[in-house]
Amino acid sequence: MRPTLVTPPATAVPAAPARRGAAPGAPAGLSAAGPTAPAVPAHSMPHRTPGELIALARRGLAEAADHRADGLRYATAHLAALRAAAAVLAARARPVPGRRGKLTNVWVLLTLVAPELHEWAAYFAASAAKRAAAEAGISRVVSAREADDLLRSAESFVGVVELALGLAHPTLLDDLVA
Repeated sequence: MRPTLVTPPATAVPAAPARRGAAPGAPAGLSAAGPTAPAVPAHSMPHRTPGELIALARRGLAEAADHRADGLRYATAHLAALRAAAAVLAARARPVPGRRGKLTNVWVLLTLVAPELHEWAAYFAASAAKRAAAEAGISRVVSAREADDLLRSAESFVGVVELALGLAHPTLLDDLVA
């Protein structure tokens, strides 16, 4: 059974309008990672393409749905959302040399690169500590309901990212039209 689509706590986040400097023919919300793209330290940039990261996120969602353990379901769904956020960085950010010692949070970078996704970034950033505890094997850190809610949110977020990057998943579009 497919969970229903949900949005982060406040409102739905539409795809970003085309930005100045967008590549010709690029989908709305996807700008070329050129000189006008936000600069991100090169060591923080993903080493995969946006399409590869979305495919990994989709696989992670399927894996999360199969987990019976609440903590594993929660952690795996959160990881899928991280991969979708990395896809946005790969598509929209411009890597620049930077000091490697500074830790960078993907949710902070997502807000910098895609401000229209700030509510999603805040939502998943708030759940990062629980994900870490669940990954560490701390029992009862998340309930079944929390795991299911995060999985539904991660599925929605991956769908929003796919639409924003022009990589829409056909099943998601079918669900939205129905």
